[in-house]
Amino acid sequence: MRLLFSCAELGMGHVSRIIPLGKRLEKRGHELFFFSGGLAYQLLKKEFKNVHVCTPVAWYENAHGINTSASLLNILIPLPYVHYEKGRLEIKSPSGVETMHRYYDLRERIRKIKPDLIVSDGDMHALRLAHRWKFPSVYITNIIRPSCDFSPILIPGERFTERYVKKCSKIIIPDNPPPYTICEYNLGDLGRMGITDKVKFVGSFLDMTPTEGSEKYVFASISGPPGTRAKLTGIVTAVFKNLETKSIISLGVLGKKISEKVGNCEIHTWLSPQERQEYMKNSKLIVFSGGHGTCLETIKYVKPSICIPTQSEQMGNARKLQDMNCSIVAGNREQLRLAIQKIADREQFYKNNVKTLNQHSNELKGLENAVEVIEDAANV
Repeated sequence: MRLLFSCAELGMGHVSRIIPLGKRLEKRGHELFFFSGGLAYQLLKKEFKNVHVCTPVAWYENAHGINTSASLLNILIPLPYVHYEKGRLEIKSPSGVETMHRYYDLRERIRKIKPDLIVSDGDMHALRLAHRWKFPSVYITNIIRPSCDFSPILIPGERFTERYVKKCSKIIIPDNPPPYTICEYNLGDLGRMGITDKVKFVGSFLDMTPTEGSEKYVFASISGPPGTRAKLTGIVTAVFKNLETKSIISLGVLGKKISEKVGNCEIHTWLSPQERQEYMKNSKLIVFSGGHGTCLETIKYVKPSICIPTQSEQMGNARKLQDMNCSIVAGNREQLRLAIQKIADREQFYKNNVKTLNQHSNELKGLENAVEVIEDAANV
């Protein structure tokens, strides 16, 4: 079968799911075509041959993370922003223009490829095209109706795009079924939306076999767009450099690896997937933003965690982990410092709860289940 994948490029979560899923489908003899932009495109290009670039669509952000009001203004108006990695002022093009370009980037290729199925991970443009051109589609997501810190002014837009989700053949949630669903607070009432029969909780795409290491240090994994990373970096480094225990930070900046040491803290601009996994395995506590993929990694490695959310989706994941006593939510330096101390004081309590969640997560084979859903949808 000819399968077309379109992957959102906000953060690393989408592409980190698509790569193992694509490899599994490729082994089963399917012909795959991939579309994405930014860092996701670069990573896909390293793994697959039929990879096409398309215009990335992004929220407006600054050093405090995503700015909702500015993002709404940026739909039609170009806005200046500071590119933290380049250290200079740039102009962000209107997201409405980005959306239009991405739609036509995809449309041009879709009509030539004529796929048997369109698989979208977080990309509404692909779902809209699938509906417009009558292609069956599968949507991979961990967010449908977010409920934590979601701005009311965004609800009309969210409801508008939701109609394309409802028209999918199937919706794959790469998470545990209730009541152990990490992204539960980001899904909404599936029954009221009328999509319960379409939704499949397939489990994590990771191998969730518990992997424990030496527990030598505190590890922080920073990822996301530049503004988000800048916010997290400022909070984490200020606290970590004053810890008595050893700590390690990955800044999530793709490119040449540069490392430095500040006190007991090691800072790396970039870690390969293998290095990152090794650091996670040997940590005793993981600090991150609350992205869904990293939530699942903390469970795989049976690690208590601290989440510093920078957007609504991350807050939803973080609060669910906190409600299951696997994590603590922090919003600033002082809260992070206190959370580290609290987990150190009750380390076994938090670790036992993560271990219980791991046992439930390990019951499902997410990749195998997702492949089955995709192949069934293409054959209908």
